[in-house]
Amino acid sequence: PCGPAEAAERALPLLARVGLAARADERAASLTYIDQKRLELARALAAHPQLLLLDEWLAGLNPTELKEGIALIASLARDGLTIVMVEHVMDAIRALCTRCIVMNAGTKIAEGTPAEALADPGVIKAYLGDDDDA
Repeated sequence: PCGPAEAAERALPLLARVGLAARADERAASLTYIDQKRLELARALAAHPQLLLLDEWLAGLNPTELKEGIALIASLARDGLTIVMVEHVMDAIRALCTRCIVMNAGTKIAEGTPAEALADPGVIKAYLGDDDDA
């Protein structure tokens, strides 16, 4: 355990890394939705992970926040952090993923680059339906 001064010393660089340095003195409950998500990331980064699992971290963000979130995740990946995402936001998948596995009802139905996986007929049928389903 560390004292308040040491905790602040350790936390401030993490808050800066996720874009929250200016809000370091605010209570978590007063933060906006995107800033609460940034705080979640800072907490995860405090453990110095080599692998970060993000479970629909971008869900519920407006278009501006989504761009900011994608940029933040991309910057973590550029810094060498391995990121595994469970995500339904197609813009994020296209922007962030080099490899994609598509699941449906707990079963893998496609794998490859995002373009390959999203063009797979099984993925299209599972998520968009097809003319035979009408």
